[in-house]
Amino acid sequence: MSVECTEDGSPTLVPEAAPGWLVPLLRASATLPEQPEPPDDGHRPAAVLVLFGHTDEHGPDLLLQERAAGLRNHAGQVSFPGGGMEPGDGDAVATALREAAEETGLDPAGVDPLALLPELYITPSGFHVTPVLAHWRDPVAVAPVDPAETAAVVRVPVADLAEPSNRFLVRHPSGWVGPAFEVAGLVVWGFTGGLVDALLRMGGWERDWPEGRIRDLDEAWASARRGSRS
Repeated sequence: MSVECTEDGSPTLVPEAAPGWLVPLLRASATLPEQPEPPDDGHRPAAVLVLFGHTDEHGPDLLLQERAAGLRNHAGQVSFPGGGMEPGDGDAVATALREAAEETGLDPAGVDPLALLPELYITPSGFHVTPVLAHWRDPVAVAPVDPAETAAVVRVPVADLAEPSNRFLVRHPSGWVGPAFEVAGLVVWGFTGGLVDALLRMGGWERDWPEGRIRDLDEAWASARRGSRS
């Protein structure tokens, strides 16, 4: 089975393909309000693939990647696969699937795009990002395609993201504070951390966690690296 497409060849959404365990998230996503219009400053449209898979061993999981340390924007951060829209992309779904394939080796034919989440504005890079919620119907092995762009690719169990001991608030050197997760030897924070926080809540996976716990970003990364070596 391949991804359904429109007449011009662009992938289309197939919400009816969502497995039962993803339906609560899909329904909740449909009620999200549109975000305020960002400044019109030569921004570039982009998309990320919010891809949920499932295994018998650990249940639902999310595909995440660590960006290479040498990149100009968001170097070393953990993100969803994705990037800027190219001229040949028909829409945000096409962008998200193309970028995910280029970065992780994912096969788009095994992915069912389910819904578009409201567009979000990322100030440092000037991207207007559309998150594409999808189900990984037919998973394949994934790994960094180009080490100059992607340092690591991981499937992180939703249970690990929801585990209270893995959750905290992170403080950036600028003073910004936001939700974060220490999982798989990585620190998920920033745009991705905020979106994961919302996904857990909407999907019914969130568990009570000590929201007053704040860690500096450098300290959090040092802890994650120590954990990955143990």
